[in-house]
Order: sequence, then C-alpha cells, then structure tokens
Amino acid sequence: MEEEEAAAAAVRCPVCLRELPGALINSHLDRCLQAGKGDAERGCSPPPKKPRLAAAVPSGETPSAAAPVFSLFHKSRGGGGQSPGAPGEKPEEGGGGAALRGASLAQKLEGKPLADRLRPDTLRDYVGQERVLGAQTLLRSLLESHEIPSLILWGPPGCGKTTLAHIIANSSKKTGARFVTLSATSAKTNDVRDVISQAQNEKRLFKRKTILFIDEIHRFNKSQQDTFLPHVECGTVTLIGATTENPSFQVNAALLSRCRVIVLEKLSVEAMEAILMRAVRSLGVQVLGKADQHDSSATGSSSESSEFPVYIEEKALSTLAYLCDGDARTGLNGLQLAVQARLAAGKTTPVSTAKGCSADGVLITEEHVKEGLQRSHILYDRAGEEHYNCISALHKSMRGSDENASLYWLARMLEGGEDPLYVARRLVRFASEDIGLADPLALTQAVAAYQGCHFIGMPECEVILAQCVVYFARAPKSIEVYKAYNNVKECLRMHTGPLPPVPLHLRNAPTRLMKNLGYGKGYKYNPMYKEPVEQDYLPEELKGMDFFKEQKT
Repeated sequence: MEEEEAAAAAVRCPVCLRELPGALINSHLDRCLQAGKGDAERGCSPPPKKPRLAAAVPSGETPSAAAPVFSLFHKSRGGGGQSPGAPGEKPEEGGGGAALRGASLAQKLEGKPLADRLRPDTLRDYVGQERVLGAQTLLRSLLESHEIPSLILWGPPGCGKTTLAHIIANSSKKTGARFVTLSATSAKTNDVRDVISQAQNEKRLFKRKTILFIDEIHRFNKSQQDTFLPHVECGTVTLIGATTENPSFQVNAALLSRCRVIVLEKLSVEAMEAILMRAVRSLGVQVLGKADQHDSSATGSSSESSEFPVYIEEKALSTLAYLCDGDARTGLNGLQLAVQARLAAGKTTPVSTAKGCSADGVLITEEHVKEGLQRSHILYDRAGEEHYNCISALHKSMRGSDENASLYWLARMLEGGEDPLYVARRLVRFASEDIGLADPLALTQAVAAYQGCHFIGMPECEVILAQCVVYFARAPKSIEVYKAYNNVKECLRMHTGPLPPVPLHLRNAPTRLMKNLGYGKGYKYNPMYKEPVEQDYLPEELKGMDFFKEQKT
C-alpha cells in the first residue's frame, strides 16, 4: 500500500526523464537545468533528437545524469536576464566578507569592487533604513516570512536598493522561488517578454513563483512598463523595481497601483561608520584610535608593502563617512582606492599603539581618504527631483529673509553642477513675485546678475549670484502686485459669456471710418489737464472693481 502511494506521488523530470518524489522535483530540476547550462557553455553539442516518452527508456534503466542536457526554457541569446537566486546554484563569493578571509590584502582588493564583495546576504547584516526595515516593521515581517509583494524601491544612489534585492534573492532560495535580474539600461522589451514567458511555464508546470528585479526601472518608457501590468496583476511575476527618480513622475500610475513604494533614505553617518568598520575588519586593516601615535614622516621601504600590517586612522573613517554623503557605494569604493594607493606606494610608517606595541606598517590617514574622493560627494541631479527640491528651498529661504540658508542652498546647487543661468532666471522671477514694489531696484539687481552670469560663466559668476541672493534675503517683501495680477486672472477665468468689449473712448482711431464709428470719441488726454481727470478705464461691467483688495471666493 505504501509503495503504491509513493508511486502515485512520483513525478517524471521533463529533462532527464527520471522519476522522483514530488517533494524533490523542484531541486532536481534546477540541477538538471544547471548541468545543461554548464555543458552548453563548454561547447557540448546537443544530444540527437528522440521522443521523450516512457517507452523510449528501457525498463529498469535510468538516463545518465552526466549526459548533456538542455533546459526547456533556457535561451542561448544574451540579455534575457540572470537567475542568481535559483536553488542549487553555487552562491557567489561575498556575504559580508566571509569570502575575503585567508587571502592577502592585495588579493582581497582585486577583482570586484569592495562594495559588491561586502554586500550582505541577510537582513541581520543589513545596515540602515530602520524606518522601513527595522524590527516589527511591516516590510521586514513580510520578508522574514518569505511573502514578497511587488515593490518599487525608491532612494538615492548607494542607499541599499540593490542590496535589499540581493537579500530577497538569497531568501527566495529557501522557498524554491526563481529570482531573475534585469537592468533597464540594457534590457529590451523582448528580454522582459522572454522572462515572463518562462515565468508562465514555471507557474503552470511546477507551481513555482518568479521574482523579477528591474534595476533602474525608470529607464523603461511608459509602453515598456505597460508590459508588466497584466502579469503583475495576476501574479505571474512578483516585480521589484529600483529607481533613483521619483516614481510619481517616472513610473506608470497603473503600475504604481499594483506595487508598494518603499522610500529608502540616504544612510546616516552612524550607519556609514558601521559599514566602513565592517569593511575594515573584513580586510584585516587595524584601526588606530586617538590614543595611538605614528610618525608623520613616511619612509620608503624596499620590501613588499603587503608584508607589513595596514593601519587606518579612526578619524579617516569618520571623515570618509561624512564625505560620502550617505552613499555606501562611494564610501566603500573610496576606502578601497585609498588602501590600494597606499599599498602601491610601498611606504611604511612607524606606528605605536595604545597597548605599547610599536611596528612599521602602511598607514592610511585622513588626507589619503580625502585625496581618494577628491571632494565632498554632493548628491544633486540637475534633471531629477533634487533639482526642484533645492530651488524650492532657496526660494523659501529668501522669502523668509534667512540669508545663511539662502547662501547654503545656492552653493548646494552650484557645487552640484546646476546651470547658473537657471538660478539667475529664478531670481528675476523672485524679484517681482516676492519683493515687488517694496524695493523696485530688486528687479534691476536680478537682471544685472543674469547678464553678469551670461558674460563670465562659472566659477567666477558664483559670487554675483551670492550677492543677489543675499540682497533679496535682506530686502523688504511685498506680494501686492503678485496677488493683484492673480485676482485679474481669476476674474477672467470666472467670467461667463463673451468678454466685455473695450470702451469706445479707449479705442485707437487710425482711420476716418473708425473715427466715424466713435472710436476714441470723448477720450481725455491726461497730460493736457492740470487737475486729475475723471475718466473710466475698465469695461462697464467691471466699473468700480479693485483688484488690489482681497477678493472673496
């Protein structure tokens, strides 16, 4: 009876035709597909075609597992995506530094960038983003229970979007889900359709889920994004998109309604210090505290520098954490560059630790870190949301008469590469909108600043804009003209029926016919009168209207 139940639960592998218990078919199928992929890459020729029927295999025999086989769904053309999270596949080296142990420092820094090598594999090692991934948060609970919803990960570069997708890929191995990665910078619509077709086959034949990760999803246009809609809707794929741009503007509204938007913020200085400290430990570099001493004069050494211990100042790590502006990728790559540069220089420095030990070693100081980064890493996107955020902050700071904040936001834009003429144009608008008749010379200042920027350009024109910004912050403010003009526009919008005609006495009469029709008749030429002239200038319907008074709505 037990043998009959076992036979009833057996499933035949569609690749090698071996019969296996249903509980093992998924992992076995992954091994078969991976073996076929490996043979294809080694140049093995496909086996001769033969019907894959039970009668094709003599009873009592099973096909050889070493025979070259090919995946049912694998396509040989490139660009169809990768499946790094498939069960049975050998994991890549990385996982928070475990693969770096046992190698020399130079070997640890070769090959992949440090940011990719140290990418964590589990949520336990994920640093930062406590607001959305902290203990007891909804997203963390879903990820720990392996219930992955469709997500749009939105945040600045280096905040952990790709790392979070990498963690989800590792987590999907435990549930047998298939994880596929595509980059919108290189993938085409056909590549997406291929992945969706494979996902449909996986779901229909093996009840296996597919998680599709699209990096830089904002690079897909609206029609390409529409490709996902029906398949995300019916659950064929679970979509995870990563973007640095505001999804409200760059992702289809229909697709947004089917996904949960997760906002990731740039990493705090404390989080950056924790990430850099973990990197330093994995590399075997020793950290020198304030109590440790070293000779500032480095001496050349004929020996290989890798034979000496490598030290880094604690202050250098703190400086790096500040300069990278919450971008973990920039911080780790800056650390890697500084270490590689010092190793290549081959110079050692006498170092005395707080424990009383003294030895020669390769020392990395704050100056070396700054040299590796060249300058403070300023996050600013001239075409993205940060562009509008900064100009809004500048406008509001000048309106609030805060000259310090005004200078800060101006410098933030100019140092980030903003076009100075764009800022100058906004200042011309500000002069009339927010200062107006309270200081009529403000408009002259703004136009002069624009012309100055046009004449000399950056970096010389930065002080011209700074002078104009401070002038506007200190100037008195008046929105009298701005509000009055808005009242006029509102009056025109709310008017029903045809607009009132121009009164005859205000019309120009260049011809005899127009004069005969009454054009210009009764008009009083004001300079000819010593006393004020009583004359109406508004249409009859608007007689007595005062646009400078507060309008009732």
